[in-house]
Amino acid sequence: MTMLMMGALFVVFYFFMIRPQQKKAKEAKKFRESLQKGIKVVTIGGLHGKVVEVSDKTVLIEAADGVKLRFEKSAIALDSTMQLTEETAKA
Repeated sequence: MTMLMMGALFVVFYFFMIRPQQKKAKEAKKFRESLQKGIKVVTIGGLHGKVVEVSDKTVLIEAADGVKLRFEKSAIALDSTMQLTEETAKA
């Protein structure tokens, strides 16, 4: 009976914790692979900017006129263009 309960607990953990996390990681990887010039992004540190150049592992972001910063692709959190269009749709 104890083994059955432990098995059921594992299944619950899988569907409520592990699987959604894997799905989110897969979506983030897909987003980072599809980065292209001109997209407005937000880094994990909260920096907003526009993608100027994309290489294999890094992204060059223009934060302000003449201010360009290079980040690892893994530091890009989300596409602020999509976020802005979703916010305007809600308004």
